[in-house]
Amino acid sequence: MKYEKLTLKNGLRVLLIPMPSLESAVLTLWVKTGSRFEDEKISGVSHFLEHMVFKGTKRRPSAKIVSAEIDSIGAETNAATSKEWTNFYIRSRVDVLERSFDILSDIVLKPLLKASEIEKEKGVILEEIAMYEDTPMIKIYDLFDNVVFKGSNLARDVSGTKETVKSLKREDFISYRGNYYYPENMVLTLAGGFEKKKALSLIEKYFGFLEPTGKKPLSASEKISQAKPEAVVKNKKTDQAHLIIGFKGKPYGWEGRFSEAVLSTILGGGMSSRMFIEVREKRGLAYSVRTTVDHALDNGSFYTYAGVPPEKIKEASKVILDEYYGLRDKTKKVTKKELEKAKEYLKGHLALSLESTKAASEFFALEELYLERPQLPEDVFRGIDKVSLDDVYQVASKLFLDERLNIAVIGPYNSKDLKLIDLTL
Repeated sequence: MKYEKLTLKNGLRVLLIPMPSLESAVLTLWVKTGSRFEDEKISGVSHFLEHMVFKGTKRRPSAKIVSAEIDSIGAETNAATSKEWTNFYIRSRVDVLERSFDILSDIVLKPLLKASEIEKEKGVILEEIAMYEDTPMIKIYDLFDNVVFKGSNLARDVSGTKETVKSLKREDFISYRGNYYYPENMVLTLAGGFEKKKALSLIEKYFGFLEPTGKKPLSASEKISQAKPEAVVKNKKTDQAHLIIGFKGKPYGWEGRFSEAVLSTILGGGMSSRMFIEVREKRGLAYSVRTTVDHALDNGSFYTYAGVPPEKIKEASKVILDEYYGLRDKTKKVTKKELEKAKEYLKGHLALSLESTKAASEFFALEELYLERPQLPEDVFRGIDKVSLDDVYQVASKLFLDERLNIAVIGPYNSKDLKLIDLTL
């Protein structure tokens, strides 16, 4: 898979990802800002703004008109907010690509942001926050971030708090957009069966009008210190305890990224991974168990999630930690067969995902947003192939340090129950 990168005169970076066999294309505008760049008093504004772009523009003055026009061309649209980026996309047939450009450009770059609509949407956001609070399988990830990134803006929930959402005013949105929604801080991706000449013309027509600011894309550098293991427990009456055990990790694009990916796969990627076999198959402690790696501009995390019976949480914690430390200390060796299986798992899942225009856009866009030099899938495959057994052990020894351990739990416990969970305190 190939891509082409170009930069408009206003500084907007554009990635063209041709997939010529397709009859559809997805157009996505990525803005390099999210919850970590917000002032604490307006926490949640990035996510709230994601909602507001669909509420109308001067040319399309209501949410109903916006949605009706999107439906009229058989397209789909949505948006997402993370701690460091926000994106907005529209996916349609290539025959109506100009309509997609027109709609996306209009709603994202020229939203009305009516005060009355902001007040109405507050109720929607508050219900979304309540939904996550009532869904511990989702909320546990926020709780883990609260502890692993303690003292950093990365610890904030993307949705903000009920108090900050209620306090947001129209001027907060205007100011925030002015600070962060500038062309040099954006990336536009187009993936699918488009015709290049037409695409270039549409890009200039619908995004070339943005005024350059001369500013650089946002960056972040927060030093998060941790001298001892940390644990947090959220008391909630549940039939299942939700547990994440992990470690403070590394930033996006660090030199051990491929070894780290292989390590994560060996531990908790797929139904033949170590965590799945030990926690679920051998002991029946969980239905869902998986290991994940997250990266930020300057930090990261490496963790395992499991949903377990409340009375079995100590046993599950010990099993998970034993797998971590067994690799770190080389008491649980990785075989060559296991190493090769993990590599093929990673390459195969990446190849399958890239058949989707949305996944292809994300693959290249994140590389551009974080590193400003997207890799090709073939580069990733080569990087994975080069990982050796020694590389896996070396990364495990760097990541799985006692003092970098963090544990988050949601279940029918209180703070006195910490000793049941954190085996190192």
